[in-house]
Amino acid sequence: MREGLKIAGVDISRGGKSIVGNAGFSAPAGKVTGLVGPNGAGKSTLISAIVGLERPEAGSLNFDGADLALMGRRERAGICAYVEQSASTEERLSVSDVVALGRIPHISTWAAGLGADDEALVAGALAKVDMAGFATRQFNTLSGGEQQRVHIARALAQEPKLLVLDEPTSHLDIRAQLQVLDLLGELAGAGGTVLLALHDLNLALRFCDWLVVMHMGQVVAEGRPAEVLRENLLAEVYGVRARLIEGPGGPVIAYEGTV
Repeated sequence: MREGLKIAGVDISRGGKSIVGNAGFSAPAGKVTGLVGPNGAGKSTLISAIVGLERPEAGSLNFDGADLALMGRRERAGICAYVEQSASTEERLSVSDVVALGRIPHISTWAAGLGADDEALVAGALAKVDMAGFATRQFNTLSGGEQQRVHIARALAQEPKLLVLDEPTSHLDIRAQLQVLDLLGELAGAGGTVLLALHDLNLALRFCDWLVVMHMGQVVAEGRPAEVLRENLLAEVYGVRARLIEGPGGPVIAYEGTV
C-alpha cells in the first residue's frame, strides 16, 4: 500500500540560524497536498530538503517507507521530480530537449539516446501542458510562463511517484493556472503523491486535498483546507482579517483587511 511522504522532526539551519525547526507533516498518496505560509516561512527550504538539495541536521524524510536521505541522486530522481519556482538556462536547447531531460533517470548509461517509448512520453507530457506546438522552439526564447509549463512537462516525463513543485503557478496566467492544477489533481487521482507550495490560498482551497501551514520555520497546522484556513489562523499567520464564505464552486476566503 502506498504511504506517501512522511516528514518528521526536520531541522535546517544556515549560518547558525534556524530556518526550519522540528517540522513534520504528511503528504498522502493519491492526494494533492498544499504547503502554504507567508514569505520566509521556510517552505522552499523544506522542499529543498525533500528533493535532496539541502541536508537537514535532524529528522526523517520518508517516501513509501523508504528513507529519501539515504538515496543516491539517480535513485531519488527515479521516484521524485521537482519543479522549481524559477529556472532558466542560456543553453541552446529545444523545448523537446528540455522535456527529454526527465527521461535520464530511466535510461541506461549505455543507451545511445531516447527510445520510441521515451519520445512518446516526451510528446505526451508536452501535450498535457498545452505546449506540443512549441517542441522545436528554443527554450530560452519562451516567456516565463511558457518556460514554467515546459518544466512541468519535464517533470511529467520523469514519471515520478512523488512530484514536488515550488510555486508552479507563479508565472502562469489564470487559464494556465487552472489547467496545471487540474492536471496535478489527475496525477494524484491516479495514485501519485503531489506536494506543491502555493501563495494563493483560494487556489489551495479549491485544488488541494490536504493542507500544511508553515509559519516562522515551523508547521503550525495540517488538515483539510476548509478546516485549516480559519479566521484565527489567517490572523495569526498572515496578519489579515478574513473569513470563509460559500461560493458557487465551494468555500472561498474573503479578505477584509489587516490585523
